[in-house]
Amino acid sequence: MSKKERLSFEEALKQLEAIVEKLNDKDISLEKSVALYEEGQKLSKICSETLESAALKIEKIDQSKSASEND
Repeated sequence: MSKKERLSFEEALKQLEAIVEKLNDKDISLEKSVALYEEGQKLSKICSETLESAALKIEKIDQSKSASEND
C-alpha cells in the first residue's frame, strides 16, 4: 500500500478488527500470526496518526473559537 492509497480510519480499524479475530484462532500458525501482527501494527499506526491529526484539528478550532470570543 502506497501513501497515496492510505486507508481511511474506518477501513483501517475494520481490517485491524479482522486481524484480531484471526489471531484469536487457536489453529493459526506461528508464521501467519507474525505476519498478521506486523500488518496489525501498520494498521494501528494509521489509526493512531489519524486520531492524533483529528485531535490537533479540534484543538486548533477550539483555540480559534476562544481567541475570537476574547476579542
